[in-house]
Amino acid sequence: MAEAVVGVDVGGTFTDLVLFGADGTISLGKVPSTPEDQAVGIMAGLRAIAPRMRELQRIAHGTTVSTNALLQGKGGTVGMLTTSGFRDALEIGRTRRMLPSLYDPEFVRPAPLVPRPLRCEVDERLASDGSVLRALNDGDVVDAATRLGGSVESIAVCFLHSWANPQHERRAAELIRSALPGVHVTTSSDVIPEFREYERFSTTAINAFLLPVMDRYLASLDKALEDAGCAGKLSTMSSAGGTLDVLGARRLPVRTILSGPAGGVAGALWVANAAGLDRFITCDMGGTSTDVCVVEDGRPAFVSETAFAGLPLKGLQYDINTVGAGGGSVAYAEADGILHVGPRSAGADPGPAAYGRGGNEPTVTDANLVLGRLGTERPLGGSVRLDRARADAAIATLASSLAMDAEELAEGILRLAVARMAGAIRAITIERGRDPTDYALFPFGGAGGMHACDLAEELGIREILVPTAPGNLSALGLLTCDQRQELVRTWVRPLANVSAADVRDLLGAQERSGRSLQMLADFPAERVRFEHALEMRYARQAFEIAVRLPDAAVTPERLRELFLEEYRRLYGHADEGGAIEIVTLRTVAIGVTEKPVPHRLPAPAKRYEAIGKRSVRLNGTRFDVPLYERGSFGPGDAFEGPAIVEEANATTVVLPHWRGTVDEFGNLRLRR
Repeated sequence: MAEAVVGVDVGGTFTDLVLFGADGTISLGKVPSTPEDQAVGIMAGLRAIAPRMRELQRIAHGTTVSTNALLQGKGGTVGMLTTSGFRDALEIGRTRRMLPSLYDPEFVRPAPLVPRPLRCEVDERLASDGSVLRALNDGDVVDAATRLGGSVESIAVCFLHSWANPQHERRAAELIRSALPGVHVTTSSDVIPEFREYERFSTTAINAFLLPVMDRYLASLDKALEDAGCAGKLSTMSSAGGTLDVLGARRLPVRTILSGPAGGVAGALWVANAAGLDRFITCDMGGTSTDVCVVEDGRPAFVSETAFAGLPLKGLQYDINTVGAGGGSVAYAEADGILHVGPRSAGADPGPAAYGRGGNEPTVTDANLVLGRLGTERPLGGSVRLDRARADAAIATLASSLAMDAEELAEGILRLAVARMAGAIRAITIERGRDPTDYALFPFGGAGGMHACDLAEELGIREILVPTAPGNLSALGLLTCDQRQELVRTWVRPLANVSAADVRDLLGAQERSGRSLQMLADFPAERVRFEHALEMRYARQAFEIAVRLPDAAVTPERLRELFLEEYRRLYGHADEGGAIEIVTLRTVAIGVTEKPVPHRLPAPAKRYEAIGKRSVRLNGTRFDVPLYERGSFGPGDAFEGPAIVEEANATTVVLPHWRGTVDEFGNLRLRR
């Protein structure tokens, strides 16, 4: 690359960094995360990995600030202005439950982010085509702002049918900003200009809830970078696999809820594309959680509607399933003696017992250490010295309470963690008509390679690819992403009434809107492109499926073919003669960034050899397992399991009956 760039992925336990120097050198960094203020950990990592910070041209970062704020309910206090008669739409919602609580008899619906006393009605009304039925009453808006002033940090403006005509919402926002200059204001037509009022109101309320937190965080980080002499542009990973500039992330924090996990998927795509792998399941196991995603034909699965923390959320994003199983997941027993692992995590502070920072509860990391799968010779993450005695004590205490052998308990902890991860993968494969045995497993994160073979055997998967520096892959992925911003337009039309000219005009209007985005101002025309997809359905169906458009010259006949192909792929059948409707157009405006080039591994000066042996318990049997230093491998090298492969920020455990080879890019290719 012609410029110095750095990717920073903030996890629950560690903050990972990858620096590409202007001279082509690559540097890796890992520091403990600082959950109380993520900017502190980021700056510590940057100072360690890039002492000449003023030379950085770009800093791409993935953050869990919005994720944690929503999960923990620690966002801003939100007020809402809505059309008269729709004050309770946010609370009434829909009769259907959101997964995974569909069959939970103890399910309690989460409270709305905007309490009822802070929801205000104003006199205005638009028809479904956007025409004005009742003009906006400016006095109502000012009165509502006056009532909310002093009680809220953020206000969401959600009017009926504003997706078709945003003028009332924009006028209300102007009046609120004038009356309450210190309050954040967000409009539903800006956040998600689509029909279905409840989902649009919910997404807008989430955005308003996150605005104060994300705005403070990004402003603080931006200033810290400026004070450190860094003139590089800061960008934030979005949930849809692209980056947002600072202004975009501060305006639409709802688009960053899966910021960190999305970076991992992007990194996996970059590695897998070079390695010739196009059907795989990513498995990002860190200190707090595991994130999984299916990739088919080189494209990750996307969704346009989901739920997060029990709240409906609209907008394009990777279809990532998260489960609370990580290296820091705490093992505990309930009063009935049943063993559980996670979702609670020891996190970065105090961390697992083996960290020696005051934690005394047994975790997955402690179990791996007790079994010998993890060693004490190499500092975890380059900075944390593991204490075997503390891990032994933590596991032994829980084992004693359950009248179990300590090593037997440690294996039980790992089996439960693997079962949780396998369940997350089954949810996005088997439960959606996919056979996981048709895919390779792509593990990464600090703990991914350590459990990959166990997870593959649980699911019947026979091929695994472990990338180079798996603990830093999410940070690398941030540097492989383009800047992206989604443009949405609801456009309900029977396909039979649509002409090729209609489609051409519609896509042309979307592209003209995209070219005016501030995000693309610094990109030359040849580095700007657009991707289009139509959400379509059979007439009278309640939900749509997304159909990618290969180019702008799409005829209605071709649209029908594309819809039937996708419907058949998803459900196994399709009604060839059924009436079809277009519902929503999604356009992604893309500013193409300069990316790192995959590095081919040179042939080693000498053949690799084991650096030692360790006694390791694997599935109830003790083995004297050879230890390999990953950096000693060259293209074509092969070895048999059981084996342990160690590197700076990760460990890969290879079980018996598995064989490892090294490809030209240094990836470990494991096959059963």
